[in-house]
Amino acid sequence: MTKPIQPARADGTWCYRVGSFRRKAQCSSVPVPSADIDTLAKRFEATADRLTVYVVRKRWGDAVNKVHLEIDGNTRVETLPETFVRLRVTPGLHRIRADWPEGSAETEVQGAAGEIRFVELVGTVWAWGTSYRFEAGLPEKSMERVRSIRLVADVS
Repeated sequence: MTKPIQPARADGTWCYRVGSFRRKAQCSSVPVPSADIDTLAKRFEATADRLTVYVVRKRWGDAVNKVHLEIDGNTRVETLPETFVRLRVTPGLHRIRADWPEGSAETEVQGAAGEIRFVELVGTVWAWGTSYRFEAGLPEKSMERVRSIRLVADVS
């Protein structure tokens, strides 16, 4: 199980560790949004002129990798296990690509202004390899997951 070590470090980065047996923390490369923004994101309020997309990473088999997301071929953000990203983008079709050292996966998300969509980034990490895939998130289940994890990027 991934456990945050602290709300945020002095430099604004977010750290986590895997279980109680692993002492070395993995940390984000850049500062994450403040705790206040994290709290606001967890209210799941739609933006009238934007499509809001939550990309959620919280699955038991995903515990060690940084995965980079690329939105529409230009915006890049970093995710960690047990974190989420909130995207507030123009209505329409958007492409999200996940990259990790062993591969990549892509999905498309479409929606109208004022809508909220959830996308789950499902990872499996084994000694013989790592894989990730995107799944459409069920709103109630995804919101439950988001409430217990940390916002690491807020893209507008």
